[in-house]
Amino acid sequence: MPHRVDVHVGQRIRQRRWLTGMTQQRLAELVGIKFQQIQKYETGANRVSASRLWDIAEALGVNVAFFFEGLEAANVEKKDAAKNVPVDVMGDKEAMDLIRSYYSIPEDQRRRLFELARVLSDVA
Repeated sequence: MPHRVDVHVGQRIRQRRWLTGMTQQRLAELVGIKFQQIQKYETGANRVSASRLWDIAEALGVNVAFFFEGLEAANVEKKDAAKNVPVDVMGDKEAMDLIRSYYSIPEDQRRRLFELARVLSDVA
């Protein structure tokens, strides 16, 4: 069984990679390994060494601490029943795609879209 920390770190690698729109192949090239190894890291099947995590962080443009953020919440229930919102929204591929799309919209339109979403969520 993979350790929960290894699984969490792998999920954070995948989340950041998705958010940046990078493929496993591209990340592997930047780090100097095979893409299959990235797959194993992302599932938690293989542990990421400190030096490799450093290289991955550099390739993804984040601080190494990024991969450990939210680790305390890993033991929390996956859904907030009252709001039906995933606890780890950054782990949801659909949410990641939405975030990437949102930030590709020009800022003035993005603000209007945000206000519309806020109004619609208050109504629901």
